[in-house]
Amino acid sequence: MNHRNPILFEVEKTLYPTVYTLWVYPDLLPAFSTWPPVLQKLAGGADLMLPGVAVPPSGLPGVERGALCAVTLLGNRAPVAVGVATMSTEEMLAAGMKGKGFAVLHTYLDHLWEYGDKSYPPTLAPLVPDPAGKESAGHEEEQEGKEPVTSSSPDPVKHVAISDLSLKETDSCAELMGKEELHESRAAEPAEDASPEEQQEAEDTRTPQEQMDALFNQCFFHALKCKVKKSELPLLTSTFLRSHMFSCCPAGQQLDIKKSSYKKFSKFLQCMQQQKILQVKELNKGVESIVEVDWKHPDIKAFAVPEGFSSASAAQDSKSEDREQVYHAPEIIPLYGVSTKMVPLFQESGHRKGSVLSSSEVRNIIINYVKANELVDETNKNFVKVNPILCDCLLDKSEQDEISHLKWDELLSRCLERLQPLHQVTFFGQEPVVRKGNIEPIDITLAQRSSNKKVTIIKNLELYGLDPQCVANILQQKVQASATISPTPGAKDRVQVQIQGNQIHHLAKMLLEEYQLPRKYIQGLEKAPKLGRKK
Repeated sequence: MNHRNPILFEVEKTLYPTVYTLWVYPDLLPAFSTWPPVLQKLAGGADLMLPGVAVPPSGLPGVERGALCAVTLLGNRAPVAVGVATMSTEEMLAAGMKGKGFAVLHTYLDHLWEYGDKSYPPTLAPLVPDPAGKESAGHEEEQEGKEPVTSSSPDPVKHVAISDLSLKETDSCAELMGKEELHESRAAEPAEDASPEEQQEAEDTRTPQEQMDALFNQCFFHALKCKVKKSELPLLTSTFLRSHMFSCCPAGQQLDIKKSSYKKFSKFLQCMQQQKILQVKELNKGVESIVEVDWKHPDIKAFAVPEGFSSASAAQDSKSEDREQVYHAPEIIPLYGVSTKMVPLFQESGHRKGSVLSSSEVRNIIINYVKANELVDETNKNFVKVNPILCDCLLDKSEQDEISHLKWDELLSRCLERLQPLHQVTFFGQEPVVRKGNIEPIDITLAQRSSNKKVTIIKNLELYGLDPQCVANILQQKVQASATISPTPGAKDRVQVQIQGNQIHHLAKMLLEEYQLPRKYIQGLEKAPKLGRKK
């Protein structure tokens, strides 16, 4: 003990340094990094699983099985836990970074740490409770930690080894405290006997909000590291989220800012700006763009691309055209919601107001309704008799006295017309999303500017998962004409691409052939220049 801080603790006659000691000598032990949300699991008694270890570009430190190691948080060298490697570095990599990596002995925030002055790691990382402790904690620890551990050597890091320390060199309370507090803090180390599957579950006991925060962090760093190029800046924040971060989201998971602690994407980016990872500016009124990224920031450099995304990391060095070929056109399915007026027709089949149905489901329900109520005309089976419910649901007031029969196809088309339009969009590798109304097509228009010059304006690219900035950059290179981005009038959070000249031929080729979008979702292709004329 030095003042109130434990310096070492003993387990089975072996001495280990506390986090207080490691804050003074951060390089004393080989260090492995993890994400901030994992700290709570470690402090609660969990061991560190290999999926929770971030692999830096320089590779993991080389350690043998049984080696004493420090655990740090991404972007902060101050250790937050001490543990023993359950396998060598080679074995970790051979196991595909799966299973248990470290048996954790002691963490920042556990009972042993509480025995000290409860100060915080010198350099604050996310999830560290008190930013005010940043300066004072580092200096206090420097004064308090030096004497018991080091000699007069100017660089103790290279000369102090844990095996060289003995109980005689430190206060006897460290031994007592270490034994008592260790068992209390680690709850008799239950994690030692737990299976990797149980440990994996322990990783998932975070609140949904913490999980969403962690997912946003992961997708944010993944997108910056693998998807965004310097040449793309300035990049619209909405495009960065929709085109870059969404594509980094693991299969089966979905980014939803409202389920995170940030609530708004702008607030999330503000936090990243405060950490000096990037800079955001409002270049156009009401539209924010990322104007600068610190590619050398330790958090970006230390980020390891999750398993299963190796092909995405290769995109970092590819040309923007090559990367665009990875685009998959979304699958768009029209859907129908049961409106109040149509409830009588659908309630027999167990549906109510707001039920969402596909066109084939609607067709089957109508056919079954007609047959169940014996409404097929006996003399001509192409016609259906209109009963009071069909009359109320499908006929206008002026028609109700005149129409007693409807053809099958008219019956179905009238029914679809009177249901609420919806559509389901499924982007590659993401969960389907249902939206109200019919999907708006990509809208291509021509406009006249001063000096009688024409410009081509493209709207609604975002609805199809296309990055307007990327489309503008590629078009600009292809047709050698200037392209700009501006907010779409009357549409919140959307932008339009404007390029000089009539570029509809080039756009048609790009959208229909390269991006494989169905023609029915593109409006304005008929305005292409007539053959024989360029651009």
